[in-house]
Amino acid sequence: MSVALRIIPCLDVHDGRVVKGVNFTNLRDAGDPVELAARYSAEGADELTFLDISASSDGRATTREMVARCAETVFIPLTVGGGVRSVADVDLLLRSGADKVGINTGALARPSAIDEIAHAFGDQVLVLSVDARREPGMPSGFGVTTHGGRRSAGVDALAWVREACDRGVGEILLNSMDADGTTGGFDIEMITAVRAIADVPLIASGGAGTVEHFVAAAAAGADAVLAASVFHYGTLTIDQVKAGLRDAGFTVR
Repeated sequence: MSVALRIIPCLDVHDGRVVKGVNFTNLRDAGDPVELAARYSAEGADELTFLDISASSDGRATTREMVARCAETVFIPLTVGGGVRSVADVDLLLRSGADKVGINTGALARPSAIDEIAHAFGDQVLVLSVDARREPGMPSGFGVTTHGGRRSAGVDALAWVREACDRGVGEILLNSMDADGTTGGFDIEMITAVRAIADVPLIASGGAGTVEHFVAAAAAGADAVLAASVFHYGTLTIDQVKAGLRDAGFTVR
């Protein structure tokens, strides 16, 4: 029996508000995170992902409060990322109501953090967020970025995914920085390449604009598809996406 494909709205949170831009710039306000979370839950989202893109210590305090309010309001899994560097950071977010925690820059800075968190809480709570873009100098042609895609980490994306899987991450959130916010389609070549080497569930992110884009990402091997702009601004509904996937032969919830 095939596992149901998950549809995950993503809420990029800055100073307590949901925002969205193109390639992480020109951010526009998209609403209150708790209100949006409740709406998406009612509309049939399978999970929600919150990314605190202003992950100062103040931002993290704001995020914990927001997560707690969301956890009281909605009853689907919540993944929270932004500024996570240690077992203690994960512990705080899980206590606030997160079901899973995303790690990105903190893992690049100190890869052993993956081992420590997976050992403390189990791999099912740990999502590695990979902000990747096409980088011709890298062996795979894809490089990892930091700082909202503005800075190369000097790390090959496929090598990093392989190492993170070996260290114990439970899931990969693969975000194409080239496609992010463009609504021009997912980077299918990147999804296919990561799918071939990752033995954990793969979430595709970056570029959703049409139902066909979601179908293409699923066909490339994504276990879940994440999107922001198309849901925030009413271009597509979760029902429309699920109907399109169903029509294409995929199992959805």
